[in-house]
Amino acid sequence: MATGSGTVIFDLDGTLADTSGDLIAAANACFRELGAGDLLDPVIDAATAFAGGRAMLRLGLSRIGQVNEGDIDRQFPLLLGHYEAHIDVHTTLYPGAMDAVFQLKTAGYKVGICTNKPEGLAELLMRRLGVRDDFASLIGADTLATRKPDPEPLFEAVRRAGGDPAHCCLIGDTVTDRETARAAGVPSVLVTFGPDGHGVADLDPEALLHNYTDLTAIVQGLIGQ
Repeated sequence: MATGSGTVIFDLDGTLADTSGDLIAAANACFRELGAGDLLDPVIDAATAFAGGRAMLRLGLSRIGQVNEGDIDRQFPLLLGHYEAHIDVHTTLYPGAMDAVFQLKTAGYKVGICTNKPEGLAELLMRRLGVRDDFASLIGADTLATRKPDPEPLFEAVRRAGGDPAHCCLIGDTVTDRETARAAGVPSVLVTFGPDGHGVADLDPEALLHNYTDLTAIVQGLIGQ
């Protein structure tokens, strides 16, 4: 296999793993404590789960006409606590994700993670899933002073993986990842099996990924061998 010299950085939620079920469950735990019951559906509201804890709390409370930013701020740390305690009950890696990571590494590419999940939770989840050591770096939302779509977290993920920030690509699933790559001046690959499905094509990424078996060839086409 041809040898790669670049770095491939992955988003986590909605890209490497479907974390929506555990995120929704954490939000619903907060709603139950408020006496409102389960306000979010793990299937219908999966996309909102990837928008963050506050987005889930806001959506759920809007359904009972009780949106209050102060309440959201108070519930947010409780949501994080529920999530941390049950972080890997429903979460699964997307089919073929780790096979693709191993293929990239065999081809000589460095691999890392850049996520807007808090670093501690991202580290915990990846270790629970048994795959943290397969990635040379992990940058979370609170690792640096900035987060995606600022390009610096992406650059730092590349540097910590031992790569060159000018020779990398970002694998993601949302407009945040597309904007991060654009701000960094590097290619983005958006997955069509994430929360936005084939709608990510409207974001005009350099490539779409329908199946992880195709990733190595796509990366080689974007950043060389």
